[in-house]
Amino acid sequence: MLKLSSASGLSTTRLRRLHDTMAGHVERGSLPGLVALVSRRGEIHLEAIGKIAIDGAPMQRDSIFRVASMTKPISAVAAMILVEQCRLRLDDPVDELLPELANRRVLRTIESEIDDTVPAKRAITLRDLLTFRLGYGMIPIFPDRYPIQKAITAVGLAPGPVFPSHPPDELMRRYGSLPLVHQPGERWLYNAGSEMLGVLIARAAGTTLGNFLHERIFEPLGMNDTAFSVPQAKVKRFVTAYIRDRQTQQLKVFDDPVTGKFSSPPVFENAGAGLVSTADDFNAFAQMMLNGGRLGNERILSRPSVELMTTDQLSPKQKAGSELFFNDVRGWGFGLSVFSRRDHLYNVPGRYGWEGGYGTSWYSDPKEELTGILLTQRLMDSPQPPAVMADFWTSTYQAIDD
Repeated sequence: MLKLSSASGLSTTRLRRLHDTMAGHVERGSLPGLVALVSRRGEIHLEAIGKIAIDGAPMQRDSIFRVASMTKPISAVAAMILVEQCRLRLDDPVDELLPELANRRVLRTIESEIDDTVPAKRAITLRDLLTFRLGYGMIPIFPDRYPIQKAITAVGLAPGPVFPSHPPDELMRRYGSLPLVHQPGERWLYNAGSEMLGVLIARAAGTTLGNFLHERIFEPLGMNDTAFSVPQAKVKRFVTAYIRDRQTQQLKVFDDPVTGKFSSPPVFENAGAGLVSTADDFNAFAQMMLNGGRLGNERILSRPSVELMTTDQLSPKQKAGSELFFNDVRGWGFGLSVFSRRDHLYNVPGRYGWEGGYGTSWYSDPKEELTGILLTQRLMDSPQPPAVMADFWTSTYQAIDD
C-alpha cells in the first residue's frame, strides 16, 4: 500500500474500510482474489487480496486479468486516433472499408422472420459503431424468442461468455448474412459494434488491431502487460478465471491460464472484449482519459475527442429496449457508459467507464479527479454487477475526505 499525501483528499482510515470490505468478499469464498486500485490527484492506493487461483499463489499488484468489455473504450480511443488523422470520419459510411455492411436490409419488425425485411434508410457510419446504434447487437430477451435471435446463434455470433473466434473477414461475412434488427441510428444494441469496429480499425490502419493498439496506445502509455494474449514468460502472473456452477453453486474453472483461450494469439482480436491487462496498466489508460488525452509527455488524443467520447450520445428513444443497461441514470458515449443522474453515492453525473463480464470494473470521475479499478477473476452471473463491485464503489466514494 502506498502512503497517501493530504493532497489526494482521501482518508487513510476510510481506505482501510475499503480493504476490510474487499477482504471480506474473498474470505467468504465469493471469489479467490482481487486487485483494487483507487487513484486521486496523482496518488494511488492499491490492494492485492487473496490468490490468483483457488489453490494458487498470492495475488500481486501486477497480476494479469481478462478485462473483457473494458476493452471497448480502448478500441474507441483507437478509432478516434484515426478520426483525428482524418483517416476515418465519424459520419461517413463504413461501406468502403466494411463492404459486408453495404446495402443493408432491416427486419420489418423484431418478431419478423429473417427474410421479412425492408431496405435500410441510410448507410452505417463509424458513429453508429461507436455508439452501438448500427442495428446489430444483443437483444436482451432471454431465452431466445425471436427468429433473428436464433439466426444470430446459428451463425456463431450469439452473446455470451464465449466470444467469437472467427477470422475477421469471416466474422464480417457472417454479420453480413444477417439483416439489421433496427434501422441504423434507431436503437442501441450492445456489443456487436465493437467487434466490427476492430475490423474497421485494422483495415483503415493497414495492420492488425493488436499492432495498432500497441504502437499508438500501449507502448506510449507504458501498458506493457496489456495485449490479446499472455506469453509464456508472464503466465505465472495470469489469474485463473472462474464461473459459478448453476447446479452445485460452486466456482469452477472457466479459463485456464496455461491451456485456455489467452495462452496463444487469437484468430480474432476482439475489440469488444479480448484484452488482458493489469491494474497499473489500465490506470495509465484511465489517467490519460482523465487528463484530457495526455499522460506525462505523451498525447494520445485531443481534449475535445475525449470530451466527445465521454458525453452521452443517446436519446431516450434510442435506449428503449435496453433499459437494464441504463436504469434511467446513464447513457452511452463512444465505447463506454456515462452517468447523467445521481441516484447513489457513486453514480455521479459525468462519471464514465465500463465493466467487464469476466469480473472487472473501471470508472473515472472528472469532477472528483478520481479513478477506481476493480479486477476480479469471477465471471458475472447476471447483467447486474455483483455485490463486490457495488461495495468497491461505495467504499471508494466514502473515502473522499474533502
